[in-house]
Amino acid sequence: MLVYVLNKQGRPLMPTRRFGKVRRMLRAGEATVIRREPFTIQLQYETGDAVQDVTLGIDAGSKTIGLSASTENEELYASEVELIGDQIVKNLTARRECRRTRRNRKTRYRKPRFNNRVHSKHKGWLAPSVEQKIGCHINRIGMFAASFR
Repeated sequence: MLVYVLNKQGRPLMPTRRFGKVRRMLRAGEATVIRREPFTIQLQYETGDAVQDVTLGIDAGSKTIGLSASTENEELYASEVELIGDQIVKNLTARRECRRTRRNRKTRYRKPRFNNRVHSKHKGWLAPSVEQKIGCHINRIGMFAASFR
């Protein structure tokens, strides 16, 4: 577990594992709590901006995403995120079935239409399950960048 630290201007510094020091700083008013999850404090006094290089590694799987941030000496962050791709496919299938039954109730015959497909209308269109997967990647990378800039 780590405590993330921001300097007085709100720029990230290196995280710490020195929980006693963090507790004393909070009690003395030298730091304030910014976020509880992940636990982040902001220092109330001027400090330098010296930080180490942090490398982000991403394992993009089909069901889960693995993230790891490390310096040369230690691992600072590790997480595994489960994607909800199968649930999106199930929801779209149920919606399609309801739409078809509704159309069958209202009309005896419906002329087939072929020019109203999404991929013919919108260039760059992605399936909802793929779009969710990419969005989840971007969201996690953004959270990481905000913590370790």
